[in-house]
Amino acid sequence: MPETALALLLVALNVASFAAHALSATQSDTIVAMERTALDRWGKGDPQGYLDIYGPDVTYFDPMQSKRVDGLEAMRALLVPLTGKIKIDRYEMLDPKVQQHGDVSILTFNLVSHGRTPAGEAMVVRWNATAVYARRSGKWQLIHHHWSFTKPGA
Repeated sequence: MPETALALLLVALNVASFAAHALSATQSDTIVAMERTALDRWGKGDPQGYLDIYGPDVTYFDPMQSKRVDGLEAMRALLVPLTGKIKIDRYEMLDPKVQQHGDVSILTFNLVSHGRTPAGEAMVVRWNATAVYARRSGKWQLIHHHWSFTKPGA
């Protein structure tokens, strides 16, 4: 292979590699932004932010549920009664990491939420979170959510 052709091939491969990485970073940013937007609404007592991004076949775990919640309608039944009842003053999304595998992205992070008890006392709750997103027809949907409490002192 002539040196010029080899050089062009190497440049093309480097550009393709950079483009794939840039696309991946953009998709990761999109996933984190979707989660943050839903969390922002949740903290204002609006669960619709999550209901808007859940897929119809979403599955869900949290420490207040005795078993897995299956499907968007079950999530709606769980979350809609909480409208206006959640108040989070601020939160910190710690160390978000997105792992992409084709049309599936797995977001993991720790969440520290700062709010108040019904009596008005300051309250901090620490969470572990896993959110699995699937790209369907070019649109990301949240298809699995798992929340657990972070070990005390961690």
